[in-house]
Amino acid sequence: MFANTLVDNTVWILRKAAKKSKAPIWRDLEDRVSGPRSTKSEVNLGKLAQVTKASEVIVVPGKVLGTGNLGHKLTVCAFSISESATKKITDLGGDVISLDTLITKYPDGKGVRIIG
Repeated sequence: MFANTLVDNTVWILRKAAKKSKAPIWRDLEDRVSGPRSTKSEVNLGKLAQVTKASEVIVVPGKVLGTGNLGHKLTVCAFSISESATKKITDLGGDVISLDTLITKYPDGKGVRIIG
């Protein structure tokens, strides 16, 4: 079905969550993940600082890069994240969580924003 088993597994996890909870956010993420690689987003921490508020829960269907400073804590789920971005997020008291954890904690998708 897919050339990349990681993408394949992610799509199936999102598809299962979308069917179980009927939450449109998981279907939207599934569409973004299964799309072409050239459409995957790369978001710097500086941009996240501009578009988010303190204690938000966000998911980035792409990569989070460590350029820039983040002035508030966030809970971030990303398909890829740089070491510097992880360190900056956790140093501020934020969390970097996996997709499985995100779906478990927020099964209906309420309070979760897609950035990128």
